[in-house]
Amino acid sequence: MSASPEHYDVIIIGSGFGGSVMAYRLAEAGKRVCVFERGKAYPPGSFARSPHDMKANFWDPSQGKHGLYNIWSFRSLGAVVSAGLGGGSLIYANVLLRKDPKWFVKENVPGDGYESWPLTRAELDPHYDRVERILGPQRYPLEHEPYASTPKTVAMRAAAAGLERQRPGQIQWELPPLAVSFGNPGQPPVPGAPIVESVPNLHGLPRSTCRLCCECNIGCNYGSKNTLDHNYLTLAQRAGARLRTRTEVRSFRPRGDGPRYAVDYVEHRDDVTDTQALPLLHATCDNLVLAAGAFGSTFLMLKNRPSFPGLSNRLGYGFNGNGDVLGLALQGVDQKTQQQRVINPSLGTVITSALRVADELDGVGAKGRGFYVEDAGYPEFVNWLAQTADVRGTLSRLFHFAVSWIRMHIASNPTSDLGGLVSGLLGDGAFTRSSLPMLGMGREVPDGRLYLNDVGCLALDWQMDGDGGYFDQVTDVMRMIARELGATFQEDPVAYLSRVITVHPLGGCPMGEHPAAGVVDSNGQVFGYPGFYIADGAVLPGTVGPNPAFTIAACADRFADRLLGV
Repeated sequence: MSASPEHYDVIIIGSGFGGSVMAYRLAEAGKRVCVFERGKAYPPGSFARSPHDMKANFWDPSQGKHGLYNIWSFRSLGAVVSAGLGGGSLIYANVLLRKDPKWFVKENVPGDGYESWPLTRAELDPHYDRVERILGPQRYPLEHEPYASTPKTVAMRAAAAGLERQRPGQIQWELPPLAVSFGNPGQPPVPGAPIVESVPNLHGLPRSTCRLCCECNIGCNYGSKNTLDHNYLTLAQRAGARLRTRTEVRSFRPRGDGPRYAVDYVEHRDDVTDTQALPLLHATCDNLVLAAGAFGSTFLMLKNRPSFPGLSNRLGYGFNGNGDVLGLALQGVDQKTQQQRVINPSLGTVITSALRVADELDGVGAKGRGFYVEDAGYPEFVNWLAQTADVRGTLSRLFHFAVSWIRMHIASNPTSDLGGLVSGLLGDGAFTRSSLPMLGMGREVPDGRLYLNDVGCLALDWQMDGDGGYFDQVTDVMRMIARELGATFQEDPVAYLSRVITVHPLGGCPMGEHPAAGVVDSNGQVFGYPGFYIADGAVLPGTVGPNPAFTIAACADRFADRLLGV
């Protein structure tokens, strides 16, 4: 144990959208800031690509794994989050959409599915603006080649036009702002061009503009994504913040005198799998910011609850997956030409466009809860995996190749050119070339509850059947999109098991106007504990609707104002 705990004005636990924004804002204001991040730094070129490297690319220190992906599994829901300097920005799909103004609902009576936002879009807009200036989003440059020929974007736009005719005034297609550099400011977009940085990134490595490889969700090895390590964390470090990687917080508590809070943590090592044997180190701070994500922050709050007897009873409540739904439009056909439709989901960024479906709150005649459906993509190697998974087709091609080869030898065919046969062995790639994954997200009912089970592990009480028909509405629209593309719709297979997979876990430490309604106030401060803030997706009292990263960052910027007394 350390004899003399190190002390900071602010300790921030986590380096995702909440932690990074607050780190920069507070360090810029002259505060002594330390960021504790459990994961490693991932400079351009360091993200796993080979099967050998990918096998170790998961977070489980007790198994000697200190990789990027942290996989959570509960009875009715699975989730994928990130462990690394920059948090979820390392693996998210780059979309920076603001929460719709009318979707800041305000309900009156706390209970199951209760959702009440103690702030408005107008209050968040200045913070959205400030975050946007730092993250530097650009829209997919569909007006330029080669971007204009991106098949999945063109297909999604065509499908949206068909839906707009069926639901006039209720469907809106757009190219959302993306935290991706397609071109340097004032210059036309060019794939693979050197990015000119006004401030050199903390890795000290060059970056290049988007190469349309669709590898956003497995880490961009070209530095094309404007991840938090390239902007907010770089600026925070230049302003004096200390960034500590492979450092995991175990506990924290208020102090009776001197500095307000004490923090206990460990430093991970590759050669130690017994994580309980790691030396426990200590630090103190005047202000504590918890930004470990919806699961991480809620788990730490539940685990350390005995040290905070005044915490709201809403701790653990309001969990949701931001309405995440996966669907597939398989083997599309152009209905005019009856030719296979080219979609090629491996070209572009993971998400290039979004289709917004109106909510009944919008007042345009829509029924039910609103949501977004976005085109999706994946790296090229997934195409090879998908084609190989077509066992019957692969066996058929192997059989045809073997028979043809035997016939050639029996007939003493003098040719040694096997190009045609080998080409046939590979198949036509029709399955992957003509299919489109779709990501849905929206106003799911936030009625989940996180809690600690009997052995002290995080558990979740959440069911799909409490959604008020939301998931059926999303899949119905996905089915309509597939129909417009002449494709067969395939629902996410895990849905048949009443499960969903989310990459946007939210809630657990919700905002509220008073302790009976939330764990923190509208400025992120924990009720009853001055100087203690939570700044991540855990504080959102309901779904965002679109991708939540931008809203989390805007809230953190607002919280920084409160801490600084601005």
